[in-house]
Amino acid sequence: MKKIGLGVLYTVAALATSPALASDADLITPLIAGDMKKLAVHTPPKATSGAPFELADGAGKATLEDYRGKYVLVNFWATWCAPCRKEMPHLSELQAELGGENFEVLTIATGRNSPQGIQKFFKETGISNLPRHQDPRQALASQMGIFGLPITVLIDPEGREIARLRGDADWASDSAKAIIKALSTQDTSG
Repeated sequence: MKKIGLGVLYTVAALATSPALASDADLITPLIAGDMKKLAVHTPPKATSGAPFELADGAGKATLEDYRGKYVLVNFWATWCAPCRKEMPHLSELQAELGGENFEVLTIATGRNSPQGIQKFFKETGISNLPRHQDPRQALASQMGIFGLPITVLIDPEGREIARLRGDADWASDSAKAIIKALSTQDTSG
């Protein structure tokens, strides 16, 4: 019986020190620099909202739950938001470089933003690779505690909020890219 207890203890200790099981916070924190210093990392992760938002071009509705299985950087923004205009090209570059099976940038215009206004904003800022989703009644934004824009939320593959950044940031910076690379390329198979 004593040998079994020691075996279990050894196994738990080995798993706890396994690099594959490092927490997201452990991966993110050492990589924070520059604009990313505004990134508030949550330990433990926080629940997200199940409120639906509208997909671009009248394609229906979705929820954050639809994005489970990958890291998602959700940017809440508006057409009238000057910092959003500055930030959106950085988000586009991040998506172009690192978007794929394990990571995606999701942009959601919050509040009164007409589809035509969103299209104009994207055209003026040269954005063609990000979604033009909307949260016109601010149901998702309200349940997520989004007050002021822009706010960007990092969600893990289990659908939990692991970090939040208030205000605009250079998401194409070396620090931002290092954070996303560390998260999206980690081995979670154990």
